[in-house]
Amino acid sequence: DEVLEKLDIDKNLLAKVYESPEITGTLTEEAARQTGLAAGTPVVGGAGDNAAAAIGTGVASDGKAFTTIGTSGVVFAHSSKISIDPKGRVHTFCCAVPGCWHVMGVTQGAGLSLKWFRDQFCDAEKQTAKGMGVDEYYLMDKEAEQSPIGANRLLYLPYLMGERTPHLDADARGVFFGLSAMHQKRDLLRAVMEGVTYSLRDCLEVFREMQITVEDMMACGGGGSSPLWRQMLADLFNCPIQTTKSKEGPALGVAILAMVGTGAYASVPEACAAIIGTDKTCAPNAESVPVYENYYQLYRKIYPALKEQYKELAAL
Repeated sequence: DEVLEKLDIDKNLLAKVYESPEITGTLTEEAARQTGLAAGTPVVGGAGDNAAAAIGTGVASDGKAFTTIGTSGVVFAHSSKISIDPKGRVHTFCCAVPGCWHVMGVTQGAGLSLKWFRDQFCDAEKQTAKGMGVDEYYLMDKEAEQSPIGANRLLYLPYLMGERTPHLDADARGVFFGLSAMHQKRDLLRAVMEGVTYSLRDCLEVFREMQITVEDMMACGGGGSSPLWRQMLADLFNCPIQTTKSKEGPALGVAILAMVGTGAYASVPEACAAIIGTDKTCAPNAESVPVYENYYQLYRKIYPALKEQYKELAAL
């Protein structure tokens, strides 16, 4: 109401707002005909993609969070209290648990970076994978594993589409830093994966500045299926990384909201506790954590050093 008043917007012009598990209506005859569902079936409010993924991975109480590596990358944490970053580096929204909030940091070019590298430089892996009947990303994972932590002193900034967290900068661009004649494809592959993980760590660092505690981190999305990427997350976040038994996080999330809305469960946290099961757990490697930390601290210095040059390049 305060925002509407300041913007001089009549509240009557806006649609009614519902909580995510709240019943908003029932299925019409026409919708029933098109979907094959029964007319009169209750319809609940639902949630957006990441808010639904949170419920589908059990992120419904304080201390819980998830990281997803899809085309973009997201670090998402539940909060029972509203917390807004004064620098605007992360998003704060109402979440799918009534009365609660979530904060979300975004890496624009997460899985996109690896896909770009695959499309430009990995034709051999594609052909080999086709002959073996495996995914080319599996072979790329194995290739990257042959390079040591730090990719033989090679860093990558994943800003192929500009960036959102922590640098809200549409002019930022991707960078390989430290490239030399000694580097092989496997080093560049690992540098890309590590660079994405460094950027996701940037998101988590903003949460920590905001006093948002993360004790339980889930991994999902295409990148979450990579054992190497999950280990990088565990080592750089310095906390265990878990996956869920269900691979359809957002779809499961809205199904859970429907069950809560129709009375099958009393609350969203109760439903998550009963339904969500963990699959794999990846613990931090005590020897790897400090090695990654050294590279991460160097990574953090590169964007500030290039910020003005990004603007100059965009102006050409």
